[in-house]
Amino acid sequence: MFPPAMDVQRDRLFGALTRIVWMLDSPGSLGGYLGQLGRDHRKYGVMAEHYTAVGNALVATIKRFAAEAWNSEVEAAWVAAYTAAADLMIGSADADAGVSPAWWLAEVIDHELRAPDIAVVTLRPGQRLDFTAGQYVSVQTARWPRVWRTYSIANAPREDNTIRLHVRALPGGWVSTALALHTRIGDQVLLGPPVGTMAPTDSGRDLLCVAGGTGLAPLKAIVEQVIASGKRPNVHLLVGARRACDLYDMPDLVRMESGFPWLRVMPIVSEEPAFDGMRGRVPDVMARFHSWAEHEVYVCGPAGMVNETVRRLQRAGIPLSRIHRDTIQGEL
Repeated sequence: MFPPAMDVQRDRLFGALTRIVWMLDSPGSLGGYLGQLGRDHRKYGVMAEHYTAVGNALVATIKRFAAEAWNSEVEAAWVAAYTAAADLMIGSADADAGVSPAWWLAEVIDHELRAPDIAVVTLRPGQRLDFTAGQYVSVQTARWPRVWRTYSIANAPREDNTIRLHVRALPGGWVSTALALHTRIGDQVLLGPPVGTMAPTDSGRDLLCVAGGTGLAPLKAIVEQVIASGKRPNVHLLVGARRACDLYDMPDLVRMESGFPWLRVMPIVSEEPAFDGMRGRVPDVMARFHSWAEHEVYVCGPAGMVNETVRRLQRAGIPLSRIHRDTIQGEL
């Protein structure tokens, strides 16, 4: 079911358990998160009985390491919480099985190496793939069976059912290296169901989009969705990179900007003093502009950059309810 190297799976399991515990007081949000997990587990071939085995192992592990802190009341609480979570995931997977495949087979119809380590890959799923701008999908390549990595979709939904991924190849990155450097037109990949909640809202506010690296992908999709909607809020898209050569999508962004006067694209470079444009760290440059207090904000990029940007925005008076964030998903 799972890949030979389980380090990423362990991290994801721990992250999911932590998130479930923190969300216990928000049943609506927790239900949505667990529903997504249940649907996503279908691509592994997970069945209802597997949740029982995992639950038994989880409780036994916690009991062993909790030592004297463990008692019958604690055990009952863990069993009840896990059972409730598992039931939600099982129910969501069962409901999804009647309307959607567990995974999609997709053909690579275009592959552009935009930088030595960054590729833009265009895929056409064999079946209709319904998604919302800002979501991401998990990807499996023939080179690494059973190894899935997640990538944000870099476009809004299209009539031709194609999706684009922005992929940076990292040293030791199994899937990212396969997609960016070894994939060719005509190859096939597997896609998991679209997930994620960083979708554009209909607040009527102007938008600030802050991207770092390939975190541009979901923000570009959100801008495309705004274009398709016919609405005309003012949109500022800040695109950060270490060097000018890492601004891999600028020609397309410039074309978008030239066609829509309400869209302003601002490239930012942090480690190239000779760059003829805005220089500095993205959170620092963002603070040089007028107040963003009345904007709806979308942020995606490396975790450190995202966290610092969100802190700055909160200090500037923007409530968390108007800050939509995500970290780069598929950098492994």
